[in-house]
Amino acid sequence: MLLAGISILSWLEAALTALLALGLLLTVSRHLWTLRWTLSRDGGSALPLPKGSMGWPFFGETLHWLVQGSSFHSSRREKYGHVFKTHLLGKPVIRVTGAENIRKILLGEHSLVSTQWPQSTQIILGSSTLLNSIGELHRQRRKILARAFSRAALESYLPGIQKVVSWELRGWCREPGSIAVYSSAKTLTFRVAARVLLGLSLEEKQFKDLAKTFEQLVENLFSLPLNIPFSGLRKGIKARDMLHEYMEKAIMEKLQRKNSEGHSDALDFLINSAKEHGKEFTMQELKESAIELIFAAFFTTASASTSLILLLLKHPSAIEKIRQELVSHELHGQCHCLSPAVSQKNHPYIEPCQDTPTLPEKERKDGDSQQRLRSTPEGTPKNQSQQLDLRAEGEAGGGFIRRPPLLKEPTLTRTTQETISLNTNDHYSNHRQEEAAQPPSRFEVPTGPMIPGAECHCQPEMNLDKLSRLRYLDCVIKEVLRVLPPVSGGYRTALQTFELDGYQIPKGWSVMYSIRDTHETAAVYQSPPESFDPDRFGSARQEDGKGAGRFHYIPFGGGVRSCIGQELAKAILKLLAIELVSTARWELATHSFPEMQTVPIVHPVDGLQLFFHPLQPGGASTRRQVSREA
Repeated sequence: MLLAGISILSWLEAALTALLALGLLLTVSRHLWTLRWTLSRDGGSALPLPKGSMGWPFFGETLHWLVQGSSFHSSRREKYGHVFKTHLLGKPVIRVTGAENIRKILLGEHSLVSTQWPQSTQIILGSSTLLNSIGELHRQRRKILARAFSRAALESYLPGIQKVVSWELRGWCREPGSIAVYSSAKTLTFRVAARVLLGLSLEEKQFKDLAKTFEQLVENLFSLPLNIPFSGLRKGIKARDMLHEYMEKAIMEKLQRKNSEGHSDALDFLINSAKEHGKEFTMQELKESAIELIFAAFFTTASASTSLILLLLKHPSAIEKIRQELVSHELHGQCHCLSPAVSQKNHPYIEPCQDTPTLPEKERKDGDSQQRLRSTPEGTPKNQSQQLDLRAEGEAGGGFIRRPPLLKEPTLTRTTQETISLNTNDHYSNHRQEEAAQPPSRFEVPTGPMIPGAECHCQPEMNLDKLSRLRYLDCVIKEVLRVLPPVSGGYRTALQTFELDGYQIPKGWSVMYSIRDTHETAAVYQSPPESFDPDRFGSARQEDGKGAGRFHYIPFGGGVRSCIGQELAKAILKLLAIELVSTARWELATHSFPEMQTVPIVHPVDGLQLFFHPLQPGGASTRRQVSREA
């Protein structure tokens, strides 16, 4: 018994000694790890390193960062200030917030800092892209690419973008249930990139396959640089090769065209701009540039589009102000029609509407009632209090959807109106299958007489001049990008040791600047930075940073690496907003608003589940009752 007691005490003593030794080892190793980075400071500078923690040996603070998400940076900013050090993903990092600090970094490209992308991103996108170019090569490529985003180029893209946005939104409104907005927005922006920017004439099956392949490429851009079977890098390379194979065929067809001087899409502008600057792109460079054009217009614009829809849903007063602005500029009454039958193709198109007789008020209301009955699934609850609505009944600025008359008939009967509605809905449900079999030419507008079943949308053909007159809409877009910037920040590498906010930034260290934190902490705003206030960008207040240093507001970055396609992105967002407030009403399909995920790009964690309903004449909407769990 005594021996057993001694044995247990010896075991406990050994265990305690081992624990103490392990604790001492961890403490010493952490101090040595911290000392290692303290000694890495540039001795030629008298300035200290920023405050902060380098975490544990080798791991640094990576695990904390992955677990805590965006709160990781905000908590350390509160503790250490606007400039602090940490260790993430195997590298020492200086995290930077604040307009003056970020100004120095963004304007110091090529001299103080250089862009930094993971090795996997460089491999997958290629060395010929603007993203991976540095120094003089970057300047040359940006000058060539600028032609594809000039005012003349943007003006030529707008009609195609407007048609894509209108077509996609009508699809959302015809869905019987909820849709995931983020996923649908990615479909919309990919269609804009493929059809408008690259001029690709795709059957619907080709489009879906290409979009799926491109998403696989993007999902593996930030992966371990291990080109082994089943690795993320291998999947990304496979997706890239498939895209390059398709792009090469499309580019060859484009180069063989005799009228290539027509500048019909961004790739045409790019090819001709290169020639004007004395450069002939190789096929590899053209393929990489085509993928980069899609990459630039795809995820970030889809993120911003989703945020726009979410914030307008939360702030319906902004919707009404946008409608009133459209009315004041007479941008709400030009009608176009979507026909369910075109020649032998049965493909939707837009053409000028015929004059439509006004229905008697009672008959129109009866017709709308029948429409609502037909679009309400049997057995679904009719308690409107279960739905979070954006009501638009009777609003003077709403988009009108008019039904053209049957040929040679002065008015529509209720039966005819119901038949038209059914024909239109039946057509749309079959349209995407038929489009794959008989694809139309890219945005070709067929001609022909008006036919029964056409649906008229009072939406004007927009141009840059008309968009520039919509000042409040411009403020809304700016505020959306301030509150929820698609990209939360960017990375650079210090090319030399320099000073920032009283600290030294050693050569070779990574610098991570924060767009989101800078927007949230900017002191130039009169209203609280956390509030949604489009008027902060109005002419009376001008809080976009122009008067107090433009780097308080940087959703598109700044300096020589500012987003080259930012005007295109804002045009897409404005066209989407106009189409939304003019032709649709949307409501939350869940019990509460979703949380937002900020890495690698801002988006709702559930994709933002919403119901969309088309507005009827006078701003009313076709209401679909959808059952929801209590």
